[in-house]
Amino acid sequence: MFFALTADQEAALMATRDDDEVRAFVWEVEMGDWDGEPLDCETDKAWDAMHRCLSDGTLGSGRGMSPLDMAVLGGGHHHEGDEYVVTHVLANEVAQVAAALEAVDEAWMRQRYDRIDPTNYQGVLSDEDFEYTWYWFTQVRDFYRKAAAAGRAVIFTVDQ
Repeated sequence: MFFALTADQEAALMATRDDDEVRAFVWEVEMGDWDGEPLDCETDKAWDAMHRCLSDGTLGSGRGMSPLDMAVLGGGHHHEGDEYVVTHVLANEVAQVAAALEAVDEAWMRQRYDRIDPTNYQGVLSDEDFEYTWYWFTQVRDFYRKAAAAGRAVIFTVDQ
C-alpha cells in the first residue's frame, strides 16, 4: 500500500526511533489520521514485479538510485524486520519519481518484465501477470502524480 504523507506526518515518521514506533505510525496512517484529503494507492501483489521492472530486475533497493528505482522499494527504509517493509520517498524526491513514471510506457515495461528471472520471482510470469502488473502500475503512476502535485512524501508498506 502506498500513502502520501503530509509534512506533519512525514516529520512524525522521521521522529520514530524503532520498529514498534514505525508500525504504530503506519497503523495511524492506515486508520485515516489525515489532515485533508487522503492519498493512498493499493497494488495488491503487483508491487513485486513492478519494482523489478523499474529497477535492476531484483528486489534489491537503496537510496541514491534513479527515480524509477525509488518508486516502490528504493526510498529510505524505516523498518528493519524481514516480514514487514516500510520505505519512504522524501517529499522533495516525489516529483522526480512522478516525472520518471510518466515516461514509462507499456512497451518499455513489457521489455523489463520479460527480463525478470523466473527462478527469483514468486509469481508466474505470463501475459496475464504482466497485464495485472501494468494495471496496478498505472494506478501507482496516477498516485505519484497526485502526491507530487500536493507536495507530499510517500511511504510504501508491505507484509511479506
